[in-house]
Amino acid sequence: MKTLRTLLALGLAALCAAAAVGAPSASKKKKGELNLFAWSEYIPQAVLDGFTEETGIKVNYETYASGEEMLAKLSAGRARYDLIQPPDYIAEAMIKAGQLLPIERAKLANYGNLLPEYLGMPHDPEQQYTVPYMIGTVGIVVNTEKVKEPVKGYADLFSAKHAGRIVALDDGRELATGALYVVGKSLNDFSDENLKAVRPVLAEWLPRVKLYDSDSPKTALLNGDVDLGLVWCGEAALLWKENKKFKYVLPSEGAHMFVDLLAIPKRAKNVDNAHLFIDYILRPEVSKLISADFPYTNPNGAARKLLTEEQLANPASYPKLDRKLDTFRYLGDEVGAKIDALITDLKNAR
Repeated sequence: MKTLRTLLALGLAALCAAAAVGAPSASKKKKGELNLFAWSEYIPQAVLDGFTEETGIKVNYETYASGEEMLAKLSAGRARYDLIQPPDYIAEAMIKAGQLLPIERAKLANYGNLLPEYLGMPHDPEQQYTVPYMIGTVGIVVNTEKVKEPVKGYADLFSAKHAGRIVALDDGRELATGALYVVGKSLNDFSDENLKAVRPVLAEWLPRVKLYDSDSPKTALLNGDVDLGLVWCGEAALLWKENKKFKYVLPSEGAHMFVDLLAIPKRAKNVDNAHLFIDYILRPEVSKLISADFPYTNPNGAARKLLTEEQLANPASYPKLDRKLDTFRYLGDEVGAKIDALITDLKNAR
């Protein structure tokens, strides 16, 4: 999801992290490992190195490109992971299926750093199985040096005059959700009737997209290959940090919030190590490092106090909201397959 710093910067950050949290002596370090399954480029190498340096626990970091990919691999039972990083709606499905272990809060000394507004959300209303990692939105980035007319929502972004100038997330549900908003429907209401209603909207939009990129959509904008994009807010935050010409807009027709989480699968072998890593992540000094590399909305209130004024003023990381943002709910495999089939069919029709 994000770009990595240089090896030198990572090394220095790891040393700073270890110094800030007070690494124990080698004789007190644990042995063992942590099998982590998470989004690509979403946990700074400095954080992984700092954890290993302090605890002696080796982190085996395997990545996935979508929550659905993660769920499919875990459900197949071919691999055992100790800690995963599901999005909210995937965690909801796993909780209902009994695939997650309860979080032992007594092992998390830093749990109180989390802001209460990000706890008890619909995916985990009793806050038993998950811990918030980062919060974000999906919105529109506009290169204001190239695009002079106002872009307020999806209809403006995907207008015919912007054909061939757009990068969009390669995520069928995100694209279909934008179309749902435009036709005035709820973001979680993918009935057959609503799928039929959004088809002509998407049929107009998709041919106007120059490229799809969920890993680093900011790259095409930075390189000048496109002038507008539908992107993760963290990507937009890095663009704004690079050049203030990149404006972030929450679509006027509707916008939603996503919550990326930490959770422990039921088949985990190293449960204690998973709790140690979660608690390490919740330290303000460590969470601050995550915000530096991946500037999404940090749910850690203690860490926010360590951020700079510029970080907190980033309109993509901490947008000024004039409405309540909903979150995705798990729709089930059948509905997800229908969305994927719709998007694939329309892409192939180009």
